[in-house]
Amino acid sequence: MSLQTDLADRWPLPDHHDLRDELLSAWDRDGYHDLTHLHEVLERLEELGVDPTTVALAAWFHDAVYDGADDDEERSAQWAERALPAAYADEVARLVRMTVHHRPAADDPTGCALSDADLAILAADPERYADYVAGVRADFAHVADADFRAGRLAVLRDLTARPSLFHSARARELWEERARANLEREIAELSGA
Repeated sequence: MSLQTDLADRWPLPDHHDLRDELLSAWDRDGYHDLTHLHEVLERLEELGVDPTTVALAAWFHDAVYDGADDDEERSAQWAERALPAAYADEVARLVRMTVHHRPAADDPTGCALSDADLAILAADPERYADYVAGVRADFAHVADADFRAGRLAVLRDLTARPSLFHSARARELWEERARANLEREIAELSGA
């Protein structure tokens, strides 16, 4: 089964197949924010056992627009607001906007789940983590190496300064230790240590 077929089968609405197909086309691009990323986020959400419709729709939209620009999430959220049924549009857009900083409120279980699933790549095995890092660099190919390194280090240091990378107890149990090890290794590599 192809990745596109598998993702099409995971579409959380019983209809709106034109929208699903538009989203699949949007995600079908090079770099890290591609169909594989969408697939992995949906897989991680299943592991966390959260509401399968609203948060899955947020996963489908969270990086649907991705140009490496500061307003990618906002444009993705606006697309969700325009395209989704009213019963989902506002909440999905809110969740998409939360992924800008991955800092959901503690009493926001769907926000915590989406953030955790999106950041779960940080706990990938070494080969997948290396592919992720290369994909992120490809996403920002328009940025000079020195600027990318400085920006990436800032992001990684911000993440490691948090008391926990993940918001739910289940995600911390599954991914925290390996994610921290991956981040520390990448920071050392980027710092030339």
